[in-house]
Amino acid sequence: MRRYSVAVAMALCVLSAWTGTPAGAKAPAGSVDLGTQAIPAAIGADPTPDSQHPARMAVLHIPTGARNGHPVEINGVAYLASGAGPHPTLLLLHGLPGNEKNLDLAQAVRRAGWNVVTLNYRGSWGSPGSFRFANNPEDAAAALAYLRDPAHAQDMGIATDRLVIAGHSMGAWTAVHTAAKDGALAGLILISMGDIGVIAHLPHDKLVALAADNRKSLAGVTPESMAKEMESHADAFATAPLTARLTGTPLLALTSDDGLASHTDALVAGIRAHGGNRITTGHAATDHGWSDHRIALEAAVINWLQKLGN
Repeated sequence: MRRYSVAVAMALCVLSAWTGTPAGAKAPAGSVDLGTQAIPAAIGADPTPDSQHPARMAVLHIPTGARNGHPVEINGVAYLASGAGPHPTLLLLHGLPGNEKNLDLAQAVRRAGWNVVTLNYRGSWGSPGSFRFANNPEDAAAALAYLRDPAHAQDMGIATDRLVIAGHSMGAWTAVHTAAKDGALAGLILISMGDIGVIAHLPHDKLVALAADNRKSLAGVTPESMAKEMESHADAFATAPLTARLTGTPLLALTSDDGLASHTDALVAGIRAHGGNRITTGHAATDHGWSDHRIALEAAVINWLQKLGN
C-alpha cells in the first residue's frame, strides 16, 4: 500500500504540473451531487438468495493477441448475479498497474442485479504475454467479444444488448478507446481517467519515473520501454479524436481531486461539441483511488446503471 501511495502522490505532482490543474482544485460542479445522492439498497443489503439461480463466480480465460501473432488467454473473473437472467453486464477495467481493482464496486453492482466481469491485461497480474499500453484496448475488445459469444452469454446469463464498459484511471482511457471502436455498447463509465495520450507528452524523465513506480506487477517492460511506448504512440493514444464517435453512447464521467480532472473534462467537452448530450458528470473531493468516497462511488454507478434504458 505504501508503494501505491507514493506512486500516486508523485503522479499527481507531475500531472498537475503538466495539465495546469492543481492537485487540490475542484472541477466544475457535475450533474450529480455525490454527497446528497440516494444510496441504493444494494450498497448495504444482500439480495434474497435464489436457490435455482444463485449468485456465483466464474474464472474466465479470454483469447486475445491473435492480431499481432501472439495469441494468449488472459485471466478474467465473472461475478454473476442471482436470478434467471439474462442480466445486463458491466466490464470493469483496472488502472496502472491495478493495485485498486474496485472489487467492492463489482460486488455492489452484482447485488444490484448486474453481472460484472473483470480482467487482467496481457502481462499484468499473472496474465500471459507482455504488457503494452497499446494492447489494453484490444484486450478489452476481446473480452466484449467473449461475452457476446452465444455459448458464453447463455452460460453466464448475459444480456448482450446491455453491455456497459467502465474503467478507472488508465482503465478509463482503455474504456474510451474500446467504446469508440465498438459503437454498440449500452454505456460507458469513466472513473478518474488518466488519459495516456496526455500523459505521453510529459518530459521523458518524468515518464520514466512514473513508470518505475507502477511496473512491479507488469511483465515484459522496463520504465524506459514504457516511457518510449507512450512517447512513440502519443497521437494514437489521444482520446480527443474519438469524441465524435462517442456522441451516441450514454456516459457517466466521474472525477476527483487528483490533478487529472481536466482529462475527463476535455473529453466531455469534445463529445458535447459534436452534439453528444447523453452525459452525466460528477465530482468528489477525494483522491485518485476514491479512498474515502467508496460508498459515493458505488451509489453513483448503480444509480446511473439503473436509469439506463428507462
